[in-house]
Order: sequence, then structure tokens, then C-alpha cells
Amino acid sequence: MFLITRRKQFSPTTFLWDVQAPDVARAVRPGHFIMARLDEHGERIPLTVADFNAGQGTVTVVIQAVGKTTIEMMALREGDFILDFVGPLGLPSHIRELDGTVVLVGGGLGVAPIFPNCASTRTPATAPSRFGFRNRDLMFWRTSSAGSAMS
Repeated sequence: MFLITRRKQFSPTTFLWDVQAPDVARAVRPGHFIMARLDEHGERIPLTVADFNAGQGTVTVVIQAVGKTTIEMMALREGDFILDFVGPLGLPSHIRELDGTVVLVGGGLGVAPIFPNCASTRTPATAPSRFGFRNRDLMFWRTSSAGSAMS
């Protein structure tokens, strides 16, 4: 069982979870995803890793409730548990420096998968980012000049 240590609602359908998963948090890299399952009867849902903290043993995911399982996920609160949180899966992002600058662009929930690259020490030193959202209600993160996420 995996503990939801933080939950933040950003809009009527978009929310964030920090999940206590120390093994995943130690192994995950920008670009990876996890598979989550609420209970033994639940559907497995792939979720992109939006951030991670190996020291605290947490992995952050941002979820938009659009179907049966993600709507069920939205009902869970801080302190609730989910059955499975498996990962990291997939391949980590590979960003190579071209002429000294890499630009990271994301829109809507597409911001979540690029955020770990913005915050990663493995990303080239010059990595400006641009985030876009359809409207203010859908915005879930903005970044400071230091690159850390502010909710």
C-alpha cells in the first residue's frame, strides 16, 4: 500500500498527489512514468512522474479526472492509500546540449512531464522553459526564476 502524503486541487478536474514510494523515488528520472492501481478490482493507470524527492521518498503526479478511474482517484485525500504504485517505467528523457541551449515547452498537463527536466541537474545549464494553459483555471504550476515549482 502506498500513502498519499499530499493532495492539492488545482481546478475542478486537475489535482496533484505526492505518494510515499521510496524505492520508486530513488530510481525515477525525468521522463519516467508509473502505473497506479487503487484497489484489487481497479484498473491500472499510467501516470507521468511530475516531480520526485528521493530524500523524502515521494513521487509527485498531476492527474486530470476524465474517466471512471481518474474520477475515483480525485475522491481520495491526503492520508488515503492506493494498492499499487509501480515504476519507474519507460525510458528517461535524453536531452543533449545543442549549441548551449535547450528549450522545454509544455502545454496543459504536458507541463507535468517536462517539469522534472527543468528542475534536473542533468539538464544543460541553459534550459529556458515555456508553459502554456488554455485558461487560468487550468494552470496548476508556475515556476520561479530558480526553477522550483510553486503551486
